[in-house]
Amino acid sequence: MQIKTFYFNPYREATYVINQEGSAECLIIDAGPYEEKEKDRLRSYIAEQQLIPVGLLITHTHPDHVCGQEFIEKEYGLKAIVFPAEDKLTLRRWSGKIEVLRTPGHKEDCVCYYFPDESVIFTGDTLFQGSIGRTDLPGGDYFKLMQSLRRLSTLPEDTKVYPGHGYPTTIGNEKRNNPYI
Repeated sequence: MQIKTFYFNPYREATYVINQEGSAECLIIDAGPYEEKEKDRLRSYIAEQQLIPVGLLITHTHPDHVCGQEFIEKEYGLKAIVFPAEDKLTLRRWSGKIEVLRTPGHKEDCVCYYFPDESVIFTGDTLFQGSIGRTDLPGGDYFKLMQSLRRLSTLPEDTKVYPGHGYPTTIGNEKRNNPYI
């Protein structure tokens, strides 16, 4: 899996563009581009790499993760997937497995997208390198977040974690070093 990270908007939200090796079809995870120059960076990358966006996955609906949703939907003819009803996503033009893990706590509608074949998870604001998402915002619940983190801690230790802010880590690293897990 190829993963390109963009840090957008004043909150340095991480928007990811991912594609499987040898495929032009890609997914966009979270929609953080806010300013025109950020939209241009995303648009340019997708064009230069000759990628075809086939899905927009949203980890939760805080403004920094959805401020570019309308732009991405219009630019690529997509309808964002927000808090999916099913636990396994099947996208018509994406052949890989995607599991949806409901992880309330930072916000009630938080989900993580787990790609078990690649051992990769996109955690939004549930889990960061060395930290966790805030629970003092509307919809936050510390005890629910602790339950969600326990669930994530059962994933294989080599699972690569791509958070909604900050830098990648692994489940194993977080189990050893994150005071919340």
